[in-house]
Amino acid sequence: MGAERDGSRDGGRERSPAGATAAARPRMRLDQPRPPRRRLLPEWDAEAFGRLSERIARFLGTGRFLVWMTVVIIVWVLWNIAAPSVVRFDPYPFIFLTLMLSLQASYAAPLILLAQNRQDDRDRVNLEQDRKQNERSIADTEYLTREIAALRMGLGEVATRDWIRSELQDLIRDLEEERRRDGHPSRISFPAERAERPSGRDADDR
Repeated sequence: MGAERDGSRDGGRERSPAGATAAARPRMRLDQPRPPRRRLLPEWDAEAFGRLSERIARFLGTGRFLVWMTVVIIVWVLWNIAAPSVVRFDPYPFIFLTLMLSLQASYAAPLILLAQNRQDDRDRVNLEQDRKQNERSIADTEYLTREIAALRMGLGEVATRDWIRSELQDLIRDLEEERRRDGHPSRISFPAERAERPSGRDADDR
């Protein structure tokens, strides 16, 4: 009975792994970042290397580099021709000079391509930003155009001072014509015109 109870207890719960494997397994926490793994290769900053390549590419494309390279080649050749044979380090046909120039060209071409790729990426980003800015400008222009058109339509329906004056003059002419037909030749006067006339009996007698 005791063995059965022990067996039932063991069966009711999970058994934890025992031995050297369980002791060596580290417990990982999810609330903390994982420690960086050790790498055999040295780590390097791609952005810093890209900036360095752009500087080198800019220097290779200047006249100063061409002048210095020409001076070095001339001094190299003259030294290995005119100097004593004991101190010559690259006699004719200048194999070491050819090797150095080939090594320089083999490094210069990838650096220039890397600089061009970085410039292309910047140009692509600038073009995308310019495109978005142009889209916003076009949208703003269309919005302002619609607002101006709506204002013009609204102003077209508003009665202006000149239009009211012309309508009143037409109404005055119509009223004067009707009074003439009815036998009243006197001219219609408005309060503004009456205020301009002199007051009193003398004015009425005139």
